[in-house]
Amino acid sequence: MDARRESEPTPMNSRTTIERKSERELVVTRTFNGPARIVYEAWTRPELFMQWWAPKSTGVPLLSCEMDVRVGGGYRVAFGRDDSSAMAFFGKYIEVIPNSRLVWTNEESEDAAVTTVTFEEKDGKTLLVLHELYPSKEALDEAIAGMEDGMPEQFEQLDELLVTLGANLGG
Repeated sequence: MDARRESEPTPMNSRTTIERKSERELVVTRTFNGPARIVYEAWTRPELFMQWWAPKSTGVPLLSCEMDVRVGGGYRVAFGRDDSSAMAFFGKYIEVIPNSRLVWTNEESEDAAVTTVTFEEKDGKTLLVLHELYPSKEALDEAIAGMEDGMPEQFEQLDELLVTLGANLGG
């Protein structure tokens, strides 16, 4: 990306935007058709999270997901075709406000971000803002490469899950 484009919002599809806010900050936004409490549950209940987090196009499934969603609680997510090839992501929750805000550390490497996700409901829809703060420009440069395709696909999968959850909840 050239410097000018890095500072502008980049619509990755009609509803997901990925924007580099500074050398170390990345912001992804999307409006989901569903109430904040349901979108929040999809981010905090392992059985739901496993249904949408791994982009299907990569062919690398989510093998396991453990979440203790409380301040000081941890999470661990493993991707791979089997346990021997699994790649794990893990960290701790540092802020938890149900249906409103989650903040967690990513501790799998020195270059990992602190992630904040906010859920803002309006008229039955939820504006989700995912903010990542990286320790360096280089760390964000490396991370953003995979996100530009993966994140919109993940959010499409979350949209599909929300339709199912809404139908199951009579909404």
